[in-house]
Formats: sequence, C-alpha cells, structure tokens
Amino acid sequence: MMDGNDLASETTRRGIISQAWTRVSQIYQGTLDKWTPHTKGRWFGCILLLVAFVIRVVTKQGWYIVTYALGIYHLNLFIAFLTPKIDPAMDFDADDDNGPALPTRATEEFRPFIRRLPEFKFWLSVTKSTIIGFICTFIDALNIPVFWPILVMYFITLFCITMKRQIKHMIKYRYLPFTHSKPKYKTVESTVTVN
Repeated sequence: MMDGNDLASETTRRGIISQAWTRVSQIYQGTLDKWTPHTKGRWFGCILLLVAFVIRVVTKQGWYIVTYALGIYHLNLFIAFLTPKIDPAMDFDADDDNGPALPTRATEEFRPFIRRLPEFKFWLSVTKSTIIGFICTFIDALNIPVFWPILVMYFITLFCITMKRQIKHMIKYRYLPFTHSKPKYKTVESTVTVN
C-alpha cells in the first residue's frame, strides 16, 4: 500500500517530467518560429542534408529500401504541396460542364491558390524524414539486400505516372501552383496639357 510520501514523490516526478517536456517543446517551437522567414536558407540546409544522405548510401553501398521509402514519401509530400487545399474536382457547385476552375476573367470571383501542404510544413516534413532516413542508415538490420536498379525503375515509373496525373489535373482545372513574384500593375499616367 502506498503512503502519502510515495504518492507525493510520484506526483512531483510527473510534474518535473511534464515541465521538462513543455520546456523542450517551447524551445523547439521557438527555433522553428525563428527559421520560418528564412526560406532559402532552410531549403539549402535541407538539400545539404539530402546530399549527405545520398553520399552515405552511395559510399556504403546499401540501405536502398530506406532510400526508396524516403523517395516515395518525398514524392507524396511534393504532390500534396502542388495540390490545392480545396480540390476543384470535388467542387460540385460549379456551373461549367468541365467542372470548376480558377477564375480566368476579371469579372469572375478571385480565389487564391491555397496549398494542401504549406511550404513550411513541406520543408519540415522533408527535413524530419531525411534525418530519420539518415539515422536508419546506421542500423544494419535495415540494410536489406535488394537489386537496386529495379527500385530505381519503380520510382521513376511512379514519379512519371503521378506527375502526369497531377499536370493533367492542373491543366483541366486551370491552376498554377507556383507564383514567382507579386504582380505589378501598370498605371495610366494622365497627360497634363498646359495652355
């Protein structure tokens, strides 16, 4: 039977662990908040991490299943990044026979392109998964021998089929998921005549 001291020490221990976890979560979120505006730097670091992963796989001649799984996961993230949050194929309120589409004339309602997976979450998921994949390359049990050219062919085939379907979707519903810069509008200068 537990007495009051054991119960109090157990509650104190849980409180300390809870406080420590909360503090670690706050530090993690604060770090992510600081990285948010630095898009180019974040992606540069992510690409360096991917390059380090590829170098590790190539030099050690293994972990092809881990690499294949990571590639499939990154492809799924990329497709979610390219897809609109509200899929026009599911919008049944449109008047057009071809289905709903983004506005093409000035008189139509403007609906901005909102991604299913925002850029920051895309970057964060790619970075986390690459780190996990990199850690997996240190576990010999995950180094399953496979004939890697077959995996490469599977991945290329899957990539081509998926991107073809995504591009057809983009053409059918007339949207472009990339914006290069803020649009600039020309102003009409009034000509002043002096009499």
